[in-house]
Amino acid sequence: MPTPRLAVRAIILHHDRLLLVNAWPGGQSDLWCAPGGGVERGQSLPDNLAREVHEETGLRIAVGDPCLVNEFHDPDRGFHQVELFFRAQIIDGTLSEAWRDPEGVVDQRQFFTRDETAGLRLKPSSLVEIAWSNALGYDPLEPIVR
Repeated sequence: MPTPRLAVRAIILHHDRLLLVNAWPGGQSDLWCAPGGGVERGQSLPDNLAREVHEETGLRIAVGDPCLVNEFHDPDRGFHQVELFFRAQIIDGTLSEAWRDPEGVVDQRQFFTRDETAGLRLKPSSLVEIAWSNALGYDPLEPIVR
């Protein structure tokens, strides 16, 4: 059985707005999440996260402290992912409609107020609470959502 896939994600609050991405190209899903992605061996978690955020958003970030562990799985396919979330700050760049994710996964990126997140389908479920707090959280294993 394969080992769990490791991923990193950034919780970026900028002017009290949370940066979220939709990682389902072509409008396949209305599910939003924090930017980030799979970890490449031989790179630190912060270096992986800075690379992934830049690929998905065009932004350069400074990676801060970890704040959330999330895991999900697809038991039918044997897929299991563990995600480590870090607080991060933008150090360069702005969101642009012209930016293209080189992997073609993220085609929507946007900042949302806390009130605006109430109308979104988000994963993990604890994302908003962690983003606007100083807490450290764990979102337990659950089936994958599309």
